[in-house]
Amino acid sequence: MAREWILNIATNRWGLNKKNSVGPVSQWIRECEPRSVKDWKQFYYKKLAGFLKTNGISLPPEEYIKELGRKLYVKVTEVIQAEIEEVTEDDCIQYIHDLVINRTYDGYLTEVKTIYGQLQRDLDVEIKPAPDKWDRLYNVDFYIQIGEKYIGLQIKPITYEQTPQISQWKKWIGKTHKKFEENFGGKVFIIFSIKKNGRKEIYNPEVIEEIKEEVERLKNEITQ
Repeated sequence: MAREWILNIATNRWGLNKKNSVGPVSQWIRECEPRSVKDWKQFYYKKLAGFLKTNGISLPPEEYIKELGRKLYVKVTEVIQAEIEEVTEDDCIQYIHDLVINRTYDGYLTEVKTIYGQLQRDLDVEIKPAPDKWDRLYNVDFYIQIGEKYIGLQIKPITYEQTPQISQWKKWIGKTHKKFEENFGGKVFIIFSIKKNGRKEIYNPEVIEEIKEEVERLKNEITQ
């Protein structure tokens, strides 16, 4: 149904599918274990009747569902319609610009900061933002200082579709990382960040141990 996306947006926006409107349907259907839609409908209306009574609503279940539908209709035809009429061409241009420029950049920074926090916690060493010059010359976002030497860190947000390209990325920027190691004594490590179940995680967690080993190597050089 072509208009379903409008109904979906409005239903979610005003919470007409929330537990406080229609009851805990996910829980109820598991209790019911229905063999047919008819089984589920009968069970749901019985549960809904008790839900409505508990919440002081005197409508029969069938009529209550109709009232939710009527409420949705008002929201779509009155509220959303009025909002649509206020939208200008400039609004649309600005929205697309913000979406692809500002919001994408903000999301990227948030992801980098999230991974930075994980690294700070897991490594238990001070991690500092790299100078802009290091970003341009060596592809390094952060660094760890051990004595007079430095370990470079690069955070690379990726998607699951991009994971086959990991070896290519390492090869592409390997020369700049090698140059960093020659100039500052420590290796550069790439931390790949990926979104999983709505959360940002380190895709290659083994890199944590590799960084720890490099930290210890440089510390040992100081004591020798």
